[in-house]
Amino acid sequence: MDIAYTAIAHATGGGRDGHVRSEDDLLDFDTRPPKELGGSGEGTNPEQLFAAGYAACFLSAIHAAGRSEKLDTMDASVSSSVGIGANGDGGFGLAVELDVYIPRVGREQADLLAEKAHQLCPYSNATRGNIPVKVTIVD
Repeated sequence: MDIAYTAIAHATGGGRDGHVRSEDDLLDFDTRPPKELGGSGEGTNPEQLFAAGYAACFLSAIHAAGRSEKLDTMDASVSSSVGIGANGDGGFGLAVELDVYIPRVGREQADLLAEKAHQLCPYSNATRGNIPVKVTIVD
């Protein structure tokens, strides 16, 4: 693989209950576990960061697929839900649901673009076969 860009981030403190900072200082904040995992819920958490990254990346892939198919993806949006829970083997796992909205194309074209985006998106490629990812076209 020919690496075009590398993001660098640092975690300090207690991990989920600590601090994260990107090397360029564009991200710099405390992390807190959600209340559902016994935390205060008074800060962002890794699942929110993963959801935000996946949504942004998948939307970029939708736009790339739209350009290749000459379809209008302006006003498209992606909502990402990332769940965490016990995996039954003593650890934890993630599950993702992506809700894709592409208002300027028909349902069949939206399905095609979502399929293409799922092949293009680095998050999709990284998670494929590792965690369940459900992609749904929404109206």
